[in-house]
Amino acid sequence: MKRSLDALREKARNFLIYSIGTPLIYKLETLITNSSLIGNSTFFDPDKFNWVEELESQWMTIRQELDQVLKYRDSLPNFQDISPDQGQYVSTDNRWKTYGFYGYGIKVKQNCEKCPETTRIIEKIPGMKTAFFSILLPGKHIPEHRGPYKGVIRCLLGLRVPEPKENCRIRVGNDIRYWEEGKTMIFDDSFPHEVWNETDGMRVVLFLDIVRPLRFPVSWINQLFIKVIAWSPYVQDAMANQKKWEERLDKVFARQ
Repeated sequence: MKRSLDALREKARNFLIYSIGTPLIYKLETLITNSSLIGNSTFFDPDKFNWVEELESQWMTIRQELDQVLKYRDSLPNFQDISPDQGQYVSTDNRWKTYGFYGYGIKVKQNCEKCPETTRIIEKIPGMKTAFFSILLPGKHIPEHRGPYKGVIRCLLGLRVPEPKENCRIRVGNDIRYWEEGKTMIFDDSFPHEVWNETDGMRVVLFLDIVRPLRFPVSWINQLFIKVIAWSPYVQDAMANQKKWEERLDKVFARQ
């Protein structure tokens, strides 16, 4: 009986995500493209966003809390441990570690409590919906993929960037950029993109998804749809996984 119920739940979940959600997203993205207030390029100029200067000015504060988290690096979840829906396509090894703060507006409370300054800083960013430390171990390659939804834009703040920088890079569309510590890069992750860390060091960024500036009424529709995504199985299952790892981390921290 339990197997039958689990199979039925999985079918219903896949139907909601892939048969209803994905086609709806593609239709909405056409509206978003036509209503974007920041254009539709691969990368965006960070100077166009008034919150970037304050974020970059506090990068060392964030890094200090990151360094405490990295003491428990081996106990951190892999990307696919939190989001197997995405992970099955982009990462199946143990070289992409994560430490989550927010997922589609849902707060990871215990993780946030362990990094109060980082939490304070990211919560001041207008439209911030997702935030986590993204940790790529040496030799990690994230193959080409696209983000789940064009209604948000992605910001990556460099916290630990190994040398040589040419070997630690991201390609979005046909454009390649290199990280710098204390600097942000902002891009449209609905373009195909991939990442390399071909160094002997660890690359860490603060990974942020932020609501895309749009004209009304598409801006209102976008905000509503982001809330719908937050309550979808796609996000709820990921947050349930995050909760389990959060509890494991609490035990690890408590032993120290």
